[in-house]
Amino acid sequence: MTAGISAEDQIPPQVLREYALLADGERGAVVGPRGDIVWLCAPHWDSDAVFTSLIGGPGEYTVTPTGRYVWGGYYEDGSMIWRNRWVTDYGTVECREALAFPGDPHHVVLLRRIRALERATTVTVSLQPRAGYGEHELSDLHRHGSLWTGRSGGLNLRWSGGQDARPRHGRRALHGVLYLDAGQHHDLVLELSDQPLPEHPVDADAAWRATEAAWHAAVPTLDNVLAPRNTRRSYAVLRGLTSTGGGMVAAATTSLPERAEAGRNYDYRYVWIRDQCYTGQAVAAAGPHPLLDDAVSFVGDRLLEHGDRLAPAYTTTGEAVPDQRHLDLPGYPGGYDIVGNWVNQQFQLDAFGEALLLFAAAARHDRLNTQSWRAAEAAAAAITRRWTEPDAGIWEIDNRPWTHSRLTAAAGLRAIAAAHPAAAQGSDWLALADHIVADTAAHSLHPDGYWQRSPEDPALDAALLLPGLRGAVPADDPRTIATLNAYLRELTRDGYAYRFRQDDRPLPDAEGSFLLCGFLVALSLDQQDQPLEARAWYERTRAACGPPQLFSEEYDAQQHQMRGNLPQAFVHALMIEASARLAY
Repeated sequence: MTAGISAEDQIPPQVLREYALLADGERGAVVGPRGDIVWLCAPHWDSDAVFTSLIGGPGEYTVTPTGRYVWGGYYEDGSMIWRNRWVTDYGTVECREALAFPGDPHHVVLLRRIRALERATTVTVSLQPRAGYGEHELSDLHRHGSLWTGRSGGLNLRWSGGQDARPRHGRRALHGVLYLDAGQHHDLVLELSDQPLPEHPVDADAAWRATEAAWHAAVPTLDNVLAPRNTRRSYAVLRGLTSTGGGMVAAATTSLPERAEAGRNYDYRYVWIRDQCYTGQAVAAAGPHPLLDDAVSFVGDRLLEHGDRLAPAYTTTGEAVPDQRHLDLPGYPGGYDIVGNWVNQQFQLDAFGEALLLFAAAARHDRLNTQSWRAAEAAAAAITRRWTEPDAGIWEIDNRPWTHSRLTAAAGLRAIAAAHPAAAQGSDWLALADHIVADTAAHSLHPDGYWQRSPEDPALDAALLLPGLRGAVPADDPRTIATLNAYLRELTRDGYAYRFRQDDRPLPDAEGSFLLCGFLVALSLDQQDQPLEARAWYERTRAACGPPQLFSEEYDAQQHQMRGNLPQAFVHALMIEASARLAY
């Protein structure tokens, strides 16, 4: 057991499919089936966590029925408002929960409304914040009527509605039991801030009304797509992951393993340029919705600032991603704890191509301004200077002249030239795209006619479905068709798609199926006029989740379990794109 963490401080983790996410754009709270907030970083996505039991740390904030119960839950349509529901021996109790939306960058407001639906019931409430990934206990605890105030590390705390709770563990925690009559509800409001708290506590009724209205305004109806309700769910997830400055984190969590004891654990609480571009393009396929503008703004600002030295990822405020380091925590079972990301040392060529594809998609909706066009020119100039360099590729493994990266760069050049036919550089962009494709074909076309991963690696890769989808080469190009057919034959099993072959083991033994790849297959089949097969892949892939309908990066098709960090933004993005394109 990690030093300083007692058994009573630890909440055993659940399988990932049972966790929901509350998000307000500035941070996210992961909530489990026992009404336990198991992860919350404050005040920002990449700040130190206050509740860390998801990766074996101390601290808790639970609302749990007393006695026996069975669990369920659901999101309210088009929002990140979650309802935990428990059927007990004595009736049904719900906890409606949300982070007040839209979020204030410095002021966390966590709303929890507990209601006894049919009969009187009791719930146990426990609050034990531990800022700094568990390092800082609750201190300066004081009661003011129905309010508790205190501190944890550099955070100020105020808790409304816990007037019946009592201090425990040397005033390091608050614990109580709520008694609710049938139909009665009780509000709990937790406020955390790295600045002085507002003079007046948050009014629960007003905060709920504002949050409901804000979500209603933020999520479009999306009635022109397949599965509109589920597609709105994915849009709400992406909006919840998108900060005030437009940056969208790749996931809300860190350290959740892709495969037990395999060493693939990463911190995804940062903005990947590629993921943000995927999201913008996906939203553009459904309409000119606000997340498209957010993507264009954030990516454009980074290009204008850094040009051909664009980093693969940033914090939501546009700062450099910190170096990777370990915490003194056990980690989620099968993994280990880690914060920061070594992506800050990489060059990823395809990010420039994806940026151009994003700008071209926005231009088709007339959503580019003069500054955005300047950013597009910067991306094209970066490709001109750097396309021959090896890069880390989409899967961020080792530096090679990856086929996907180069063809994505070519696709972006073609797209932006078509979007701006009057541009003086348009002919140069098209000529460079032709040259990149010809050079790549000369070195990275397999003898069987499909794209291979790199000149020295003849294997297949799911990322090689993208060149045909994005226009590096036409959809009816023999290389596009051969790549899809070979991929379906070699890298899919039982209706699930895999990135590439890790080793000689059967595909499901080496890693989980990659949900991004499942949606790419659906899009590729649809492009090849195979609508029934495309729809089957779409339906199977979008079912690879738990009751909250959140997607992780991977799905273990043998155990029907989610793997990796959640929710994985680029999977939700491709779900939206597939929903839009397959609807026509």
